[in-house]
Amino acid sequence: MKKIFFATSNKNKYLEAKAILKSFNVNVEWLKGEYPEIQAENLEEIASFTAKWVAEKTKKAIFVEDAGLFIQALNGFPGPYSSYVYKTLGNQGILKLLEKEPNREAFFISVIAYCEPTSEPITFIGKVKGSIAYEARGDKGWGFDPIFIPAEGGGKTYAEMGPENKNKISHRRKSLEKFGAWLSKTR
Repeated sequence: MKKIFFATSNKNKYLEAKAILKSFNVNVEWLKGEYPEIQAENLEEIASFTAKWVAEKTKKAIFVEDAGLFIQALNGFPGPYSSYVYKTLGNQGILKLLEKEPNREAFFISVIAYCEPTSEPITFIGKVKGSIAYEARGDKGWGFDPIFIPAEGGGKTYAEMGPENKNKISHRRKSLEKFGAWLSKTR
């Protein structure tokens, strides 16, 4: 089994990545910590910067993941600022912003950036279309899971689906599957 390091402070992301990459015969080790994250309009730029920084500092082949929720009625907000917006406004703040908005279309994007200490990062992107619920639903999720309804989720929010079912269709799964397939061919 191949071993790779995932640099993240988020235990939920780590557990999701570990479960998904296991099917590619990849053992994910958690490189827990806080890492610099630039402010930029592009998730690939953000993830690539962090991956390169961590790989150079640790001298290890690592990957990072950055994700964003893009809401059509809010011109793509919060997008690359999703983590900050979640911490400051939370799900209730997003629902308040959309209170009288009939257009609930949204999508999640996940970017995996893989980097070795002496190379440039390689990115893998996963996207899931969906919509924003009118109220938070479900208690088995984290982040925006209680308000995001994936198009292929049978009308349930990610939180209502629970981690196991969410992991079958999530934006993170899609980027991790691309990454896992690439790892299988190259390492």
